[in-house]
Amino acid sequence: MRDRREFYYSGHATALARPAPDAGSEVWDDYLHNRENPAGATEDLWHHEFGCGAWLAVRRDTVSHAVLSARLVKGDQL
Repeated sequence: MRDRREFYYSGHATALARPAPDAGSEVWDDYLHNRENPAGATEDLWHHEFGCGAWLAVRRDTVSHAVLSARLVKGDQL
């Protein structure tokens, strides 16, 4: 078990699904500014900032705070 202070929360994992560079301004505005606030399972990006420097996609329950799964995110996916 790692200390949570080693990790930096970087937002919802939808950041992994960036629009194409030539996508319209409405698409980019939605991507940058609109986020869901679900009650239940969600997937977030975490950076092991004070450790190995890895990026993780962590699936967690926002109601119970239980971690459901975690996977390593490779550099070309960021």
